[in-house]
Amino acid sequence: MDQQKIDMFMLTNQKFFPADKMIYIRERLSTLDEGKWAMISTVEFKDPTLILIISIFLGSLGIDRFMIGDVGMGILKLLTAGLCGILTIIDWFIIMNKVKELNFNTLMTIL
Repeated sequence: MDQQKIDMFMLTNQKFFPADKMIYIRERLSTLDEGKWAMISTVEFKDPTLILIISIFLGSLGIDRFMIGDVGMGILKLLTAGLCGILTIIDWFIIMNKVKELNFNTLMTIL
């Protein structure tokens, strides 16, 4: 894979992935063929900052969990008002890391 393409991908998508896994992503991209590169360039990753903002304003309704595909926890938060606000506050601190891990797992399934 062309080093310039890898650098551009890493630069434009670094906010979507955990910082400790960026080296592993770079290594996997360097061994990638052109066919998979086209598939990776079309993937839409979830923005951790947007999910955090949604979690702050609509977290007690479980919308943040529905958006990341965690339907069970979303229903729990919806029916219990975020476990009386406790789970909502906890999500404010962990939701960005969950989204980054979700994006990383999505990328690894393609690679």
